[in-house]
Amino acid sequence: MVRVGIVGASGYTGVELARLLAGHPEVRLTVATSRQYAGKPLAEVFPNLRKRVDLVCENLSTDELIDRADFFFTAVPHQTAMDIVPQLLAAGKKVVDLSADYRLHDAAVYEAWYQKHSSPELLGEAVYGLPELYRDRIETARLTANPGCYPTSVILAVTPLLRAGLIDPATLIIDSKSGTSGAGRGANVGTLFCEVADGFKPYKVGGTHRHIPEIEQELSLAASTPVTVSFTPHLLPISRGILSTIYVALTGEGKTADLQALYEQTYANEPFVRVLPAGVPPATQHVRGSNCCDLSLQKDLRTGRLIVMSAIDNIVKGASGQAVQNMNLMNGFPETMGLLGAPFFP
Repeated sequence: MVRVGIVGASGYTGVELARLLAGHPEVRLTVATSRQYAGKPLAEVFPNLRKRVDLVCENLSTDELIDRADFFFTAVPHQTAMDIVPQLLAAGKKVVDLSADYRLHDAAVYEAWYQKHSSPELLGEAVYGLPELYRDRIETARLTANPGCYPTSVILAVTPLLRAGLIDPATLIIDSKSGTSGAGRGANVGTLFCEVADGFKPYKVGGTHRHIPEIEQELSLAASTPVTVSFTPHLLPISRGILSTIYVALTGEGKTADLQALYEQTYANEPFVRVLPAGVPPATQHVRGSNCCDLSLQKDLRTGRLIVMSAIDNIVKGASGQAVQNMNLMNGFPETMGLLGAPFFP
């Protein structure tokens, strides 16, 4: 039985981690931290956890945390994570970090999009936590950088085509939509019910979203050449879910390839990637509450472009579920343990 701690348990990713870990047969949740709710039962902060999680939130220093668990999830904002993770690693702990602090391999790129990095020496060691691409490396990692939600939906959707050289990477246009939980639990006028209900809007337009360098890093590795993308996120008036629609030009090889078969073969043994039948588009309501990623593709015969579609739950496969998937790999557990529940519907 592995003792597990959640650093930053009061956000949406924290409560989702607690929900998933509460039903995991090989772990015991032993500590959950929160400055805001210190002294309150986690089940009081999140009533869905009643009779499932009996921990009280604590405001602990990293030194106080170290003896409380063997494995840690750091579900805190960027910059905060880099102040905690090195100390946990130095104490011999394993960590899945859900912030952006260790996702980018190049410190200069990180600092251009975020701020000064205080532990750049760990960037070369941290494994990008997308199991479908890096499973073998995750199994031996002590630090796994959990991917962002938008990047997860995009990278799984496009990587098979880039690796096979079937699309022109210079033509990638990514149109993604997310539920409001992606903005976090903190009070924000822009995500109030009256601000988002019955509406639909883009945000961070013009190549300004911080997930762009993460997407470009991984797609460049898949293509074996630098990739620059046009990425526009949108805010949906729903609580959960990401739908990404990706437009790209096929190469000469791509025009004759059996693209459906390529996806079915690539993901045939992946427990959480579901390639839908030809002509069936994905939908956020069909992955809600699950660690699944649904993929579909369709040629536009008029323009010759390929349209690739992807749906995930941004809090599960886009965050906490994928983090548990990584934890399973890092501890030698079956990868699917605690994650095989069917999506919520309706």
